[in-house]
Amino acid sequence: MKTRKGFKFTSYKAPDLSPFDKLFDIFQELVTHTSGDVEEALDWLRELDKEYELTDDSYTIDDFIEDLKAKGYLREEIKDGGGVGDGEGEEGDPGLSLTSKMERLLRLRALDQIFGKLKRSGYGNHRTGKSGLGDEHTGDFRSYRYGDSLDSISMTESLKNAQVNHGIDQWSFTEEDLVVEDTYFKAQMSTVLMIDISHSMILYGEDRITPAKKVAMALAELITTRYPKDTLDILVFGNDAWPISIQELPYLKVGPYHTNTVAGLQLAMDILRRKRNTNKQIFMITDGKPSCLRMPDGHYYKNSVGLDDFIVEKCYNMARQARKLHIPITTFMIAQDPYLQQFVRHFTQANKGKAFFTGIKNLGEMIFEDYEQNRRKRLKG
Repeated sequence: MKTRKGFKFTSYKAPDLSPFDKLFDIFQELVTHTSGDVEEALDWLRELDKEYELTDDSYTIDDFIEDLKAKGYLREEIKDGGGVGDGEGEEGDPGLSLTSKMERLLRLRALDQIFGKLKRSGYGNHRTGKSGLGDEHTGDFRSYRYGDSLDSISMTESLKNAQVNHGIDQWSFTEEDLVVEDTYFKAQMSTVLMIDISHSMILYGEDRITPAKKVAMALAELITTRYPKDTLDILVFGNDAWPISIQELPYLKVGPYHTNTVAGLQLAMDILRRKRNTNKQIFMITDGKPSCLRMPDGHYYKNSVGLDDFIVEKCYNMARQARKLHIPITTFMIAQDPYLQQFVRHFTQANKGKAFFTGIKNLGEMIFEDYEQNRRKRLKG
């Protein structure tokens, strides 16, 4: 009698996490939303504890804080009177801040959340989609060509080829029988990530800066670990534009700014002009229209009503300049307004770049998919 094969279903059992691990996962999310403000994140954690009874007498929030310090995630420091970016706190009071260990963990967490299925390679380089001399195998074979490395010759396939060509009785082995396992060229990429920190990124009750910040942290972790030969520069733009370090990402906040897209593009291109890599690109995450320019005399020209032709034309000119420098711009637009989407389409056409019209939920997946695709370019020279 044959037995049928099938599936056996059992009840799901949640992972047995320690009290610390349960709270730690929540705390990481909270401290990301509070832009690295530890005190605010802990206040939110206490409120959640009151509502959902996350702790008991055997392990309290105070115990959790002591464990965070003991494990090297938090450190105590004396406030300078300005607090941690919010202007609160008396000078000389002790305060809690994130350590570099915790900052790195937040980047790893962002990478896992946004691109959890990423397969890491041992070499930390990208395939270009073009075969030739390289160190990542394509799985395909081709005839030996003069100049191919001896290490790339597949002896098994070459012997099999010789047998097919000459038979068993009069077996011989010639250069024509040699088979090489093909490899991919490796390309290096210099990327500038532009993040809009204008006030509209938190308007209308929608938090758009936190997803953008997570994408930046994840992209930084992706490049530094998987593609160490690549470079990533990050800049933010509001009324002006300025570069920020990877370590500053968890603390990123919006400001009372307009959107000076031109300043961001100018800085991005200045950064890329100094890079020696052949392949260069700009990623721009924004949700609003360009509404600000800095004039030669130093004052700001601002117009938040509709699309200002003067400002818009400056943006198109920057897109064309980037195109002449062979720098494609990929715009991730997280607003749904038709007239803003039309501006992005014209901007993208001027640059011959790409544009994604996306919400805040799938922003990470889209930007990483595009990063992988843009990396598949043959290294020149």
